[in-house]
Amino acid sequence: MKILLILDKSILFWLRNSKIKFTRLSKFSLQLSCLILYSLSLDMIFKNIFSPAASIIKLFIVFFIQFEIAYSDEPYNKFFSNEKGIVSIMYHRFNESKYPSTNIQMNIFKQHISNIRGAGYKFLNPDLLKDVFFKEKLEKKFLLTIDDGYESFYEHAWPFLKDNQIPFLIFISTEAVGKNGYMNWKQIKEIEKYNFVSIGNHSHSHDYLVNFSFDDFKKDIRKSIKIFENNLGYNPIFFSYPFGEWNSIQKQFISDNFDFAFGQHSGVIDLNKDQYELPRFPINEKYGDLERFKFIINLLPFQYKKVFPEEKMIDNNNPPQMKVEFFKEQKIENINCFSNEGAGWDNSKIVIKENILKIIFRDKFTSRRGRVNCSIKDIEGWRWFGIQFVLKDIKEN
Repeated sequence: MKILLILDKSILFWLRNSKIKFTRLSKFSLQLSCLILYSLSLDMIFKNIFSPAASIIKLFIVFFIQFEIAYSDEPYNKFFSNEKGIVSIMYHRFNESKYPSTNIQMNIFKQHISNIRGAGYKFLNPDLLKDVFFKEKLEKKFLLTIDDGYESFYEHAWPFLKDNQIPFLIFISTEAVGKNGYMNWKQIKEIEKYNFVSIGNHSHSHDYLVNFSFDDFKKDIRKSIKIFENNLGYNPIFFSYPFGEWNSIQKQFISDNFDFAFGQHSGVIDLNKDQYELPRFPINEKYGDLERFKFIINLLPFQYKKVFPEEKMIDNNNPPQMKVEFFKEQKIENINCFSNEGAGWDNSKIVIKENILKIIFRDKFTSRRGRVNCSIKDIEGWRWFGIQFVLKDIKEN
């Protein structure tokens, strides 16, 4: 039995870390693959026994092993001490001053790019994310992302990025394509042909999708997929949640149709982050000043094993009972957390017991998006992660 358990762990590790495309497989799918291999192995063991009893014994052994593994508390991930991570930064509009919450001036944007390069960091081609995400990254990388596909991006940022061949990922909402202020399909196809450009799916409507019924949500995403396939010949492997919002059942649907999904909560990507809850640092006129940007580009990943609750949509559990499970190798005594519940941003009360951090919120979340940011400083520098909750049926403040 121990041999088969070791075999299971080895198979799961190989499936998750092989260069063969398995990023969409759920744990059930991986276990099903193991089931097949077990069955073949046990067929060899029982090859000379054809009685019904032998078949029953074989099935019992296989399903017992899978049941034990499926409900085991032992995680498959581990702490990676040399992980430097991927800093993903997010922009929207360029040189559109009347929209300061989503705009960046080109002269500031160019300084951002210069600061990243001046610090010796390199930009990651999004097409390589599937190759590097599941590996320990010994050098920090930067992933540049653009949301919404505004025409101001095409007019102002695109010529600069093209001349400097800076890799980036741009997320497109299909309903807006060709409308006033947005890129059209001819422009999207023009930039898409360059090997340092990747296109991402940003839904069809770019609406508050967590307010949709699940059927309407699926219709929206499937419509966007069909439009991408009709215009580009494929559906992108990347997805960006509108407003960085999702619930668990929506996330599961996205994981069945995409390889990676991005939110709008801050943090550095590491190989322990959920590939369907990837963080990004939003950059705009208010949060794009050079001092803050220099702080962001020097941040390191803050790894953790799990965040509770897994469901990020708040309904009757406001405020949620939040806790973060870290790895035993990590030292988290000097961690600080801030959150925006109640009247505004302030320190959160925290309780640390062994490798578990509990956050005790001061009050209920009253804005649409509840945010929690935690940081810690060690000998290498500042580490940071953020979590975003969303309140259903509350409109933007």
